[in-house]
Amino acid sequence: MSPLPRRYRYGTWGGGGDPLAAPFDVRSAVDEVGRDVLAGASLRDALRSLLRRGHDGRQGIDALRRQLRKRRREMQRRGDLAGTLDRVRQQLDQVLAAEREQLAREDGDRARLDEMQLEALPDDTATAVRELSSYEWNSAAARAGYERIREMLRDEVLDAQFAGMRRALEAARDGDDAEARQAMQQVRDMIADLNQLLAAHARGEDTGQQFERFMERHGEFFPENPRDTDDLVDLLARRQDAAERMLRSLSSAQRDELARLMAEAMDDPDLESQLAQLRDNLHALRPGLGRGQPVSMSGEEPMGFGDAVGAVADLADLEALERQLAQDHPGATLDDVDVEALERQLAPSAAADLAALRDLERELERQGYITRERDGMSLTPKALRRIGETALRRIFAQLDAGQRGDHDDTRSGAAEERTGATLPWTFGDERPLEAVQTVRNAVLRGSADGSALHLEVDDFAVAETERRTQAAVALCVDLSFSMVQEDRWAPMKQTALALAHLIGSRFREDALEIIGFDRVARRLSPLGLAAVEPEWVQGTNLHHALVLAGRHLRRHPEAEPVVMIVTDGEPTAHLQSDGTPFFSWPTTGATLRATVGEVDQMTRYGATLNFFLLGDDPGLARFVDAIARRNGGRTFTPELGRLGEYVVADYLRARAGGRRRRAG
Repeated sequence: MSPLPRRYRYGTWGGGGDPLAAPFDVRSAVDEVGRDVLAGASLRDALRSLLRRGHDGRQGIDALRRQLRKRRREMQRRGDLAGTLDRVRQQLDQVLAAEREQLAREDGDRARLDEMQLEALPDDTATAVRELSSYEWNSAAARAGYERIREMLRDEVLDAQFAGMRRALEAARDGDDAEARQAMQQVRDMIADLNQLLAAHARGEDTGQQFERFMERHGEFFPENPRDTDDLVDLLARRQDAAERMLRSLSSAQRDELARLMAEAMDDPDLESQLAQLRDNLHALRPGLGRGQPVSMSGEEPMGFGDAVGAVADLADLEALERQLAQDHPGATLDDVDVEALERQLAPSAAADLAALRDLERELERQGYITRERDGMSLTPKALRRIGETALRRIFAQLDAGQRGDHDDTRSGAAEERTGATLPWTFGDERPLEAVQTVRNAVLRGSADGSALHLEVDDFAVAETERRTQAAVALCVDLSFSMVQEDRWAPMKQTALALAHLIGSRFREDALEIIGFDRVARRLSPLGLAAVEPEWVQGTNLHHALVLAGRHLRRHPEAEPVVMIVTDGEPTAHLQSDGTPFFSWPTTGATLRATVGEVDQMTRYGATLNFFLLGDDPGLARFVDAIARRNGGRTFTPELGRLGEYVVADYLRARAGGRRRRAG
């Protein structure tokens, strides 16, 4: 017996967020970028602004940089970089006090000579430590204290270079002397093997297997778990650079004294030679080492040499991260940010937020909204369609339902689009014949009277159609700097792109020409308009804009002419007979005559000019009032937030037909 088929039940997901949801809303990110671009920002600045603000609940670059600055201030108040010197001085004072106490209890010339030798010790701590290396201690406690000073200094030197060194050496010292000697031998072997690995890497050899063997043998000294030789070199170079930078942050006297202390404490020529070779290898593999600026730390708590180096390394991380997040160099992306360093310095959520922002940046490019070229980033047509669609949706939300539906001229005539219904044919009808319905009518009529199939005049049917009026649209937009100064740039761009999207998506038979004008006029594609940035250009050359608009209308003689002008100032420039622009403020009679002459050309062609005035320039108001009486066009003075509504509504009214008039 075959098993019963499995049954499945489907219901609402109740396990948290939507498991199929995208990690971020790319389209809303495009909208945000688009708003900044339309307001006059470059695409690079607009994208950078989005990443700085953050998106979709993720904190942005600015928030991350604030956290880094706060962390840096905390680090700078953490302690005193010269703490090793202070600690050695304190321990040396305790050692000498114990030795003097022992000498005071002893009689004889040797005790007095030893007291004199201690009194003659120099104030310089490093020199005192060196001179005491040959001193025969009378106090066992003093001798042990002095050895602890030397061990501490040696541990500090090694811990400054290897983060796991101090723990390994301290664990060995908890045992007997044999274990301590064995631990130091392991250190020597590790550094020797490390120098061999780095030398092979510098020669360009494949060190993959050698690295694995090294980590198997000496991995306890590297709790950071480097992935490969390059990762290991970066890890060591970071510590080496921090050590050198820390020394440069001390005064020259402190630096000299500490260096002599460290050299005296090593007392192991072989180990000291291996460490010197390691420094040379690191400088050869990472030539930029040692160029960091000194740091300033104002804390009072003394820090050991290794701790101070670690603190300086953290400060170097923080400074580098701030530079990387500044994104102020050409071609900068969030891929430049060291995520591992960010994870070391801030909470895990910060790295997650950075990863989300970086993925958003990549996703915008992957989904085709932005493209990177040699001269920078640019918007793609897909992004432009999204921006135009968003702007148009906002405009239609302001229009009432009656205006929104009044798009078509439903008069019968030369057909372009069928409604799906049929009508009886009448004499002179030019609509397309509906063959299927015609034959069906003949069959139904023939079956009723039993006659053979033949066509009668009453059988013929035609397709019902609606006439859509084609329009040639010239949208002239003012690009002079006053549009930027008065915050009119973004509404102008949004309006133009919304109109371009409306025509491109719903009225494709219409021909749109966007004409931007300041001291001269030029034709702009929607992409070109989106990319145009404000310039300090004086001049409003409406004359040139109307010349280009007239050429566009004449290229489409059968279309309904629609001319709309968005401006905030009266004409102050025109083209001279040689084609060069002439500008003057206040405007001149020559500029006005040239502009009015082009208006008259439009009027004779049958096109009316509708003006959308931004601002309250009295000269512009007088000029437009005279043009309206001369041409028969209309004047609108919309609020900035309703500019798009006015322009789109006027376009929809104009393309319905009936506005064109020809000279008789």
